[in-house]
Amino acid sequence: HVQLVESGGGSVQAGGSLRLSCSVYGDTSNSACMAWFREAPGKEREGVANIYTGGRFSYYADSVKSRFTISQDNAKKTVYLQMNNLKPEDTAVYYCAVHVGHCYRTVVKEDFHFWGQGTQVTVS
Repeated sequence: HVQLVESGGGSVQAGGSLRLSCSVYGDTSNSACMAWFREAPGKEREGVANIYTGGRFSYYADSVKSRFTISQDNAKKTVYLQMNNLKPEDTAVYYCAVHVGHCYRTVVKEDFHFWGQGTQVTVS
């Protein structure tokens, strides 16, 4: 069984920064794709970024490219999402997720098997 726990959400003014963390508990493969999604009120859950735990591959949605950075600390089994130059449209509940195997050049929720409970990010 795999459990994901997000933290680091909060409220920030436009132009500010936040760093989200996702800690992974339980047995996970050395070859897995970790990702961040977000879901704003009334909108579909959208993929933001992914990173492959077994290498250097990462991918970003166009809406966050150059502002957000996904990274990992495999020793701590933690994935991070550094969010800079935040905009009001970044307001959402942010979720981390994982699936076994390599990442793709898309971040699609149907590919992911395990999810965290979400953390709220509000930008005003």
